[in-house]
Amino acid sequence: MLTRSIKIGALMIGGDGPLFLIAGPCVIESPEACLEHARLVKEAAAAAQMPLIFKASFDKANRSSSGSFRGVGLKTGLQVFKTIKQEFDLPILTDIHEPAQAEAAAEVVDILQIPAMLCRQTDLLVAAGKTGKPVNIKKGQFMAPGDMRNAIEKIKATANEDILLTERGTTFGYHNLINDMRTLPTMRLLGYPVVFDATHSVQLPGGGGTHSSGERQFVAPLARAAVGAGVDGLFLEVHPDPDHALSDGPNMLRVQELTPLLILLKRLDAEVKAYLIANNCADSARKSNHGDTRMGAAPCQ
Repeated sequence: MLTRSIKIGALMIGGDGPLFLIAGPCVIESPEACLEHARLVKEAAAAAQMPLIFKASFDKANRSSSGSFRGVGLKTGLQVFKTIKQEFDLPILTDIHEPAQAEAAAEVVDILQIPAMLCRQTDLLVAAGKTGKPVNIKKGQFMAPGDMRNAIEKIKATANEDILLTERGTTFGYHNLINDMRTLPTMRLLGYPVVFDATHSVQLPGGGGTHSSGERQFVAPLARAAVGAGVDGLFLEVHPDPDHALSDGPNMLRVQELTPLLILLKRLDAEVKAYLIANNCADSARKSNHGDTRMGAAPCQ
């Protein structure tokens, strides 16, 4: 099934467009570091010839401990994003945590992201939608994929239909997440581009006591599985030295490993799309499911 096409800066994503990448560090560690991260990520994506949206957070408001590093704040963060856009000509995504942040962030960035734990916060969704900027809603770890329809409707009520949905795992016992790949084709039946977050999916929330842990070795296998299941884009947090990153280091990918993984994922995506076209899967899914987003309703995706 083809999803809605959305213009992000100079890029067109979704629809019948190529696999795209959202990538960058978890948080702005400093203005200088973030500019270097943007340069490295752009080079890695360009080497794989994959469309890139740069991401970073100006504030991580949901850290495990009150003593954890949160970022540089809204004012400084937006100035960093302005500089990155000027120097590297990249569209930018950042997350917001409060309705009051939406308008200011929308003046600079190209996509507003709703964190997974806030995906049901009506005031936040409405504020993001009212800016007119595309909104990426991360599916809550506690949500069924079909339930994302309600979050979509809150954005649509603001006359904004430039919506992306991102999967980042489902809570599975203490300090663990699990990925059910049926979620991806199920959410695509909602009609909007679906992104798979391969790095937060290997996070172990709170697994380090005062911080989250993670299992970086499973990022690539999960990314391959997601592309095989069918997605429009990938979300990867990357860092040149994740073991010394100030946030989410254990689940971030080393930026040096990014290009070969992207090249493989592009090849896999082309094979999957060729298979779907050859088997008329998009048409048969529309005819047989009639918009049904219950689990298991999209066997041909």
